[in-house]
Amino acid sequence: MKISGLQKLTLLDYPDHLACIIFTQGCNFKCLFCHNSDLISTQTKVSLKEEEIMTYLEERKSILEGVVISGGEPLLQSEIKNLIKKIKAKGLKVKLDTNGTNHQLLKELIDEKLIDYVAMDIKADADNYSKIIGKKEYDFNEIKSAIDILIASGIDYEFRTTIVKEYHNIDLIENICKLIGNKSKYYLQNFVDSAGVLKKGLHGFSDEELQSLKTKLNKNFPNVKIRGI
Repeated sequence: MKISGLQKLTLLDYPDHLACIIFTQGCNFKCLFCHNSDLISTQTKVSLKEEEIMTYLEERKSILEGVVISGGEPLLQSEIKNLIKKIKAKGLKVKLDTNGTNHQLLKELIDEKLIDYVAMDIKADADNYSKIIGKKEYDFNEIKSAIDILIASGIDYEFRTTIVKEYHNIDLIENICKLIGNKSKYYLQNFVDSAGVLKKGLHGFSDEELQSLKTKLNKNFPNVKIRGI
């Protein structure tokens, strides 16, 4: 396992649960607005051993309710299933953050009841995906398969999109809404510039613009919410 970090406590990242976050190293996307761009490379300067993580969880299992596994893209890790089994054996819930590209493994984890909550990032609609993720070409069917798996899964899940003025507009977001339907939780997360972002000069939306966007979308898609305001 390539584990690059541990946030020992979060009140925000696992809805309604006190949790910690394990960050895995490596991602198969290279989104220009990624705020965890230091986790894109498969090489990590700081590596935590799995034993250190397990020791911490053992010491805090009476306080923590869950563990968030994030990244990077956690489902690139060959040992991820074994790690999750060890976490579950301590009586803790597991939330997975994923880009949905390894939909076969995602389904395995759901079928084996190893994950309790999934937050899947949807970067854009089908026509704009390759541009957003930094690839010349991309088979959007991978994303569509993961969406379908989650909708049919019976577990708790959410879809979310980080929106950037230079890349996202209401038509693009409406296309995503049509794809996931009205029964799925869908959060828009405003882009916030930071030192680690790969492309400089990108912009988020103002609070007024976000509220206006939500109002327009909610006419046909009442499941759309803005996270953070």
